[in-house]
Amino acid sequence: MSGVWVFKNGVVRLDPGLDGRRKVLVHTPSNEVITSYAVLEHKLSSLGWERYYDDPELLQFHKRSTVHLISLPKDFGRFKSMHMYDIVVKNRNVFEVRDT
Repeated sequence: MSGVWVFKNGVVRLDPGLDGRRKVLVHTPSNEVITSYAVLEHKLSSLGWERYYDDPELLQFHKRSTVHLISLPKDFGRFKSMHMYDIVVKNRNVFEVRDT
């Protein structure tokens, strides 16, 4: 079964009808679409996330006040909706995923 995991009202569910649509990550306070890891890193660092340099294959961020770790592929071209939703869940009310 294919589809997209959707987080809505505190519930995560698989929606097979959304498969194939292109998604973008949006910084909601500024309504800015995240177009690169440089932009994302700037937004995350302003929220207290720190960059980890342990794995050369991944871009990783950790927030000291939590146990959360965000792991992303090194190549922004491989940044998928599952990575976007991970960021949304760990930064409520700051990011959202939208269809293009």
